[in-house]
Amino acid sequence: MARLREVYAVSERRVCKTMDADRSSIRYRSIKPDDGTIRERLRALSAERRRFGYRRLHIMKPSTA
Repeated sequence: MARLREVYAVSERRVCKTMDADRSSIRYRSIKPDDGTIRERLRALSAERRRFGYRRLHIMKPSTA
């Protein structure tokens, strides 16, 4: 959408109306917490135990973290 605004020099409202999109979806910013440490731990576990699936690794994560 931002690219269309730049190219055609039109407002955000007009671009959203033309593309039939809600303006709120363009302005959305995620608020979920950072889970980088959990991801790193799961990657380490998966490298250590290559045959384990994601379900089994997820169960192991809290007890070994």
